[in-house]
Amino acid sequence: MSLALEGDLTIKETDEIGTTIATYVYRSSKVERGAESVEVISPPQPSSTSYITSLLNVFLPAGYPHSVTEDYLETHSRHSQAQLQASYPPEQSYKVRVGVGDATASPTAALLLNVLQESMGRIATILFAHRLGTSLEPECKMYRLAADILNDSAMVLDCLSPAFPKPVRVGFLSLSSVLRALCGVAAGSSKASLSAHFARWGNLGELNAKDSSQETIISLIGMLVGSVVVSYVSSPLATWIALLFLLAIHLATNHAAVRAVNMTTLNRQRANIVFSALFDDDQVLTPAQASKEERIFESDGVLRWRAESNAVFGKCRIGVSLDQLLSLLQSDDDRRGERGTASNIDTNISLPALIGLFKDEEYILYFSPLDRTGTIVLKAGVGAQSQLKAWSHALLVSRYLARTSASTRVDEKRGAQDEAFLFSILKCTLQEHSQAFDDKIRRLRQAGWETDTASLETRPGRRVYVCI
Repeated sequence: MSLALEGDLTIKETDEIGTTIATYVYRSSKVERGAESVEVISPPQPSSTSYITSLLNVFLPAGYPHSVTEDYLETHSRHSQAQLQASYPPEQSYKVRVGVGDATASPTAALLLNVLQESMGRIATILFAHRLGTSLEPECKMYRLAADILNDSAMVLDCLSPAFPKPVRVGFLSLSSVLRALCGVAAGSSKASLSAHFARWGNLGELNAKDSSQETIISLIGMLVGSVVVSYVSSPLATWIALLFLLAIHLATNHAAVRAVNMTTLNRQRANIVFSALFDDDQVLTPAQASKEERIFESDGVLRWRAESNAVFGKCRIGVSLDQLLSLLQSDDDRRGERGTASNIDTNISLPALIGLFKDEEYILYFSPLDRTGTIVLKAGVGAQSQLKAWSHALLVSRYLARTSASTRVDEKRGAQDEAFLFSILKCTLQEHSQAFDDKIRRLRQAGWETDTASLETRPGRRVYVCI
């Protein structure tokens, strides 16, 4: 396979705000065939600055300060001061628990237990928001239901804790505090995304206010009904039966509520459903039609075809660093060498070949037929529609490989003359997909989809600049 690009190649990788993470220099020798190397150059940075930046990234939104308005920092710093002043309740409020259910309890023990629970819950909140904060909006339906599951699990742990000795009880109560903290993050963030989806007249503030009114009246009705139920429930067995029954109803109704939401943004799962319908039947599904086929809990990054919903063609990662792409290329090349001629697919694709193939695109796609894993590297300035094109292209490639890799065998005698089988798949599917992609986007807009909103990345992404 001839390279699409020759000579040295420089690729600069940046984070969401344009800060250089690494520079990759690809060198190939024109004299010695096959002599290729990739040098990774990291920008010099003081260790103290790096640590402080990493710490601040835990608390600030991805892409700060470019991803927020100018008044974000001042507003939230003043709000934090107000919260700090309100976080010192009188010590007597903790001592109210002394002696409740335990005659040997002391005020100090009650206070330490409360501090332990609160500390673990708040640490869990920070870590959860940092690790999964980017995925809360694209997967808001999943996290909305997950919040109810976490809250109900915490309630069960609270009820189980009195049956165990004190050390185990402390563990149960601390775990329930962690689950409630995770519930708070997931519920608050997913509710914000859902509220933005519901508010069509710019009435987000009023919608949230009315939601609070609805929750208040429902809580009031729940307390009144609970007061009646408690009078008829006396034995522990009856209490547990009533609790589990009510929790089951709670989760079932919330599952039905989440299923009823027709999101108009294309996350990874909805992109699979919509584009597979386009590729198969040239049919444009509306958000309501796609919602009926959508799973609340879907595997992370799975590539699944609509007509074959039980068959997973592979997985894909989007917005990854260039280092992950190089690692996948090297891994496939090493395994191909171990298998020798027994391998039915030639995966010997170099980085310059991929750069040349996708020189007119805002992404670079590689799909490993051995792991069935796709890797999408996004270029600087990539738009939402280009991300959709990259993901749908990976879906096409995964389906083609799943159907042909078992029966297709590369002729060993032709291997040195023709392009690699995988490279030809990437090239043919790119040409086929590019021809009608703009028309597909236009039809998706007419069906009610928001194609200008990027909802595919669930981790803070990387961007690359290609310098030839």
